[in-house]
Amino acid sequence: MASPFSSIEEYLGSNTESYYRVLAEVGQGSWHPERDAKPWIKFVLTAHYRQAQVMLRRAEEAERRWTVLEEVVAGLRLPERVTAALFNGALGFRLRNATYRELADVSESIAGRDLQALVRAGLLEPRGEHRARHYVAAPRLQAIDESVRQKRRPVEDPYDLPVPA
Repeated sequence: MASPFSSIEEYLGSNTESYYRVLAEVGQGSWHPERDAKPWIKFVLTAHYRQAQVMLRRAEEAERRWTVLEEVVAGLRLPERVTAALFNGALGFRLRNATYRELADVSESIAGRDLQALVRAGLLEPRGEHRARHYVAAPRLQAIDESVRQKRRPVEDPYDLPVPA
């Protein structure tokens, strides 16, 4: 079964107390058709609206992150193929030689050279030794990602928006 493009589960997880409060207000533990369902409808519509904003913001940030990383890679005269690895690193993922080889479709020796070039450029930091070696975002890459996230628009409540005249 295909997963949904967007659901409100993330929103519910962040607003669990509000979720249970509105359920208690509207349902009082069981089905009561005489009770006003407007608070529940408002809660669910708000959840969908805010979750859609979060998803849109993530997509916009991903596009900005990729564009900035492409510019950094070009400016440092690194191979374009390292951009995807830097993108993942900026998101906080660890990178191993084997992971990079698969991501960039390169040999082990080329992967090693690329990763060392990213370390020399101050974008990645190595952790561990030999088979346990992996790479994480260096402060320079973290700063790039922070600059992307600083441009975030606030997530709005649809019921706080001005009503058009």
